[in-house]
Amino acid sequence: MDKTVLLLSVFSCLSPALEALDNGLALTPTMGWLHWERFMCNIDCDNDPDNCISERLYMQMADVMVKEGWKEAGYEYVCIDDCWPSHQRDAQGRLQADPKRFPGGIKKLADYVHSKGLKLGIYADVGENTCARYPGSLGYYEIDAQTFADWDVDLLKFDGCFLNWTLLGEGYINMSKALNKTGKSIVYSCEWPLYEWSFHQPNYTAIRETCNHWRNHNDVSDSWDSIKSILEWTASHQDIIVPSAGPGGWNDPDMLVIGNFGLSHDQQESQMALWAIMAAPLFMSNDLRDICPRSKALLQNKHIIKINQDPLGKQGYRTAKMNHFEVWEKPLSNNSLAVAVMNLQDTGGPRKFPIVIVPGWKVCDPKCNITQILPQYKEMGVQTIQSDIVFSVNPTGTTLLTITPIKGNNRHFHKLLWKNASVKRDPINTL
Repeated sequence: MDKTVLLLSVFSCLSPALEALDNGLALTPTMGWLHWERFMCNIDCDNDPDNCISERLYMQMADVMVKEGWKEAGYEYVCIDDCWPSHQRDAQGRLQADPKRFPGGIKKLADYVHSKGLKLGIYADVGENTCARYPGSLGYYEIDAQTFADWDVDLLKFDGCFLNWTLLGEGYINMSKALNKTGKSIVYSCEWPLYEWSFHQPNYTAIRETCNHWRNHNDVSDSWDSIKSILEWTASHQDIIVPSAGPGGWNDPDMLVIGNFGLSHDQQESQMALWAIMAAPLFMSNDLRDICPRSKALLQNKHIIKINQDPLGKQGYRTAKMNHFEVWEKPLSNNSLAVAVMNLQDTGGPRKFPIVIVPGWKVCDPKCNITQILPQYKEMGVQTIQSDIVFSVNPTGTTLLTITPIKGNNRHFHKLLWKNASVKRDPINTL
């Protein structure tokens, strides 16, 4: 039998988050759609007009987001990634959209998206070029910030290619100041720590003061190995990155690839559940015009989204690992707790997991209310600390639930759950 390792981190979840970027935005994790993982840098509109990076693609996604319930579910940003600009700036030094693929320009596209009650995001780069070698913003931070404001853009994803890593902090800070100077409310999505981790530990105090969310690890791809690697990196660095998350600033594990080609439905449920636990920005990268009903229902699941958008604004983290299971827990408002139990084994059939192993189960002393959200919604009612509940978790799948202490012992909730959180426990035998 494997041993349980309770990875109760070296931070206290009761400690206040670091000071956030003071622009009043992203008080809960940002939700929307982003083109990159699904559509990449497809600029061949002659041969592939339905899937190329063009104003038509974003207008169609905006239409679908309104008609098919995505806006109502909380997804409000339609985001352009790389490969949208012309290869040359205009005579005034401003970025300009490729005239063939965006004949109306970005301002017209923003007006269209806004007419649907949605918001528009755009992409640029802190360095000399974007990652796909379109013009970068180095030397043009104020010009580009004002251009985006003039276009009425609502979010900027600012990449980190083609700049010496020692200059990243200065570049990201300067663009943050330039955006604020415009007076326009623009969510600022950074990739600052992603490009620094290869050299040293980033300064998350400065990052949180500069950005609304920030990427830490490799780009997501449409595969289970990619999802697992992001989760493992996050858990391995949680004592460093989790304290930086909170209203106004979030760790971004990258896009949701649910509804594409590489994940089984159990794996899609795992990504959705764990992204909710991590209080991650929820940016789908898929084709909303052609998505299977089951993936759509998962992405629009109001109970999972509620966990992600919980106003307490705490990022969850891995609290236990044993026998190819992982437990992740996220404190919620109203003294509740969200718990994800993930079965990492990818062979065999469903495996049993007793709830008493969950570190946070102690908050059920003496009583609590349990709701299972995944794989199926189920009100499990009032339980006690002695309740013998065993979940069946599919290979590479996740059981997601919420635990709410019954009134009367709520005041002991955080004390019980996070007692000795600054001490890494010795391994104990389980399962």
